[in-house]
Parts: sequence; C-alpha cells; structure tokens
Amino acid sequence: MGQIFISAGHGGLENGVVDPGVTASGTTEAQEMIRLRDLIVPELRSRNFTVFAVPDDLSAQDTLNWINSRCRPGDVALEIHAGASDDPLARGATVFYIANNEARKGHAELLLLALLRRVIPPLPSRGAKPDTNSGLGSLAFCRQLECPSLLMEVAYLTNAQDAELLQNQTREFALGIADGTASWSRAIANQVTDILGDLPRIRISINGGIYGEPGLIINDNAYVPIDLVDQLGVDLTANTEIRRIRYRSVVYLKAIDLRNFNISVGWDVDTRTVLLRSVSSLQLCPGLIDRIMGHGNTSRADLTVFLRKNNDKALEQFPDLPKLYREEGTIEGVNYDIAFAQMCVETNFLRFGGSINPIQNNFAGLGDADGGPEGATFASARIGVRAQIQHLKAYASVEPLVQELVDPRFRFISRGVAPLVNQLTGRWAADPQYGDKIMSQLRQLYESSRLL
Repeated sequence: MGQIFISAGHGGLENGVVDPGVTASGTTEAQEMIRLRDLIVPELRSRNFTVFAVPDDLSAQDTLNWINSRCRPGDVALEIHAGASDDPLARGATVFYIANNEARKGHAELLLLALLRRVIPPLPSRGAKPDTNSGLGSLAFCRQLECPSLLMEVAYLTNAQDAELLQNQTREFALGIADGTASWSRAIANQVTDILGDLPRIRISINGGIYGEPGLIINDNAYVPIDLVDQLGVDLTANTEIRRIRYRSVVYLKAIDLRNFNISVGWDVDTRTVLLRSVSSLQLCPGLIDRIMGHGNTSRADLTVFLRKNNDKALEQFPDLPKLYREEGTIEGVNYDIAFAQMCVETNFLRFGGSINPIQNNFAGLGDADGGPEGATFASARIGVRAQIQHLKAYASVEPLVQELVDPRFRFISRGVAPLVNQLTGRWAADPQYGDKIMSQLRQLYESSRLL
C-alpha cells in the first residue's frame, strides 16, 4: 500500500508565523483544518495506512518540496481547505483535480461522495472540479506534486451553517475524508506503474497535425517532450514551477501546464491523443491577449453562454449585459472580453454577495468619488458598464474618452500606467492574484468559445 500525505491548508507562513487563512464564524481556516487533519491521520493509521502529516510551519512551496522529497510511486497527497466567499449563502464541499485527467476526476468524486455520506444533515456538494475552474485557473497542489494529488474544500467558513456543521461534526468530517482517501489510495496502489519500466505511449496532435514523437501517460496525466514545447514558441528556461521528468534520455512535462501559456490542451479518448493548439493557429493575436486596449474576440452569444454556464440565473436581472459590454468596449477601444472577465471575477458571475448590491449597477467594484463604503451607484446597467470601461481606459491608455465621463474616479488615475491586465493588481484591487484571476476567466471564456 502506498503512503498518504495530508496537508492542512491555510494561508502559509507570514513573517515566520502561521497565517490563519480564512477568518470567519469565530474561528480560522488554520485552526479548523489542523484540527480536522489531526483526526484524519490517526484514523487512517488505525486502518494500517502509512500516513504523513505535512508540518504546519511550511510555506506553500515548501509544502510541495517536502512531499516531493518523500513521495514514491503509489503514494497520494491530499490538502484540505475551508472555502470563503463574499456571498454568505455560498456553501458546500468540492474537490479540485488536475484538469484533463479523467482518472483523477473519478478519484475526486470518490472522495467527495465519501464525505457527503458521513455528514448529517447533508452537506451540499459543489462537485468535483478541474483546477482550471479555480479562481487562478490552476492549483499548484494539483499540478506540482510528483504523486497523484487532490485539493478539497470541505466547507465554507463564511457560511454559518457550514461552519456549525464543521465545528460540531469534525469527527464525521474526518471519518468521511478518511474513507475516501483510503479508497483512493487503494485504487492508485492497484494501478501503479514503475517509472523505470515501460510507460504507456500516446499520440500528440498539434494544430490538427500529428507530431512525430509520442507522448507518455504518467499518473494518468499526458506528458509531452520538451522539444515540442520549444516548437510551440513557449520558453520555459527560467520557469521552475513546471515539473519535468526525464525518461529514457528525453525530458517531458505535463501537457496541461501549457495552458497557462495560451496553448489549448484537449484529449481524444478514442484515439488516446493529446490535442494541442497554439494561439497563432486560432483567431487570437499572440502577445495581445492580456492587453486592455484592443478588440474583443467573442460574440454576444459566446458571452451569454459562458455566463449562463457559470450561473444559470445570471441574466435574469441583466439580460442585455453581453450586448452592453461589446458595444461600450468597442466605442472606447477597450477589449470587452477582458472587461467581461473582470466583471465575472468582481461579481462572482453576477451573484454579487459582497458590499455592492445588484441595484447599484456596479459590475467592477468601482468606488465613489468620496470613498464611501457602499461604492459607486449608476443609473442603469449600461452606465455601470460604461464606467468600468472608462476606468479600464484610464489605466491602460492616454487617449481621450469618446463618450461623456461617467466614471467617478477617472480623474484620480495616472493615465496609461497599467496597459496589461496583471498591472491592475495592487491598483484596482489589493488582491495579489487579482490579475491572474481575470486572466483565468478570460482563458476559460476563450476555451468555452472555442477560440483557445
């Protein structure tokens, strides 16, 4: 039987002190996850599993390094987190797995089901999700470990019902997670392949043509040769986050990791072929995807489908929003796809739930000129979208506005200081991952629209 690594997720280290992570409902993520982890570990050991509890004084990167230095074929790793949302009604459990890995999806569903069976009254399920559906578009714990790994959000501390369930039924949560992890560990142990033996080979398709060299399947993930990456124009020379393996004198990396470099990655089950498409072969302009000033690439239907896919009730109150973004963005020369993706991040796909209410027609968390706590309010959805577009143009360009000014804070911005999406980080929002979250939604929008 393989080893099991359990990590209690929280905010990592800050100035040498354990960051509490989410703080809500009179407790902290660190406190609850450590307490839960300390019940899961002995339970699994009582079932004759070899289990390691990852030390709590490690940073996120050190946690990955600690596990990688100890794991071997047949091992698995799980990190448990508490969810958080500005919407107090958001609740439930989910498990994230590395995208394009159907086997890992099955393991995530197994783990989730085991938890749900133990907790009564029932804990809502938010399903097993690929890590591309996380806020950042990828999760290091799912991507950078050598052994199969999953990241579970067990409940929302920001929801009173979830927090009460977790605090009152910690033992049941632990038993459910132990049940699922035990089943997952057995499944991996039964299919483990020695890295020194023959690994399954797969075909590789690039922009519709078959690549001359095969790829590999390792831990149910598709791997491609590094030479192919060079041909796609992706430079990974200085990138230390993407893990590489050497097999029979050839270096390989996970195909899914190319997604963050604007390479579309898919999988054909019938032919066992990994499908790669570069931006240059599509309708998008390489190097311009993250430029705020420019033309959008999606249709009104594309924006509508994407929004409904993520919130089936999103357009009940704002049915014309996709049309408004296309029109207002085009008038000012702002990429309306980026503005739309930013709206998805700021409003959680029009669920709102934070300090701003839907009636304010404020789709990007814009403040008012006086810095009031409630933020800016606009007379209509169109004016709200126009204000966001103008605010983006203020940051990204020195060109004058085409339409009459409606953005209450336009005059406070140093024009043209942030032409790229990631340069909004620390300016538009304090979240250090703000730009990454917008780019993640933009990539998902383009994938949904078959543009990437």
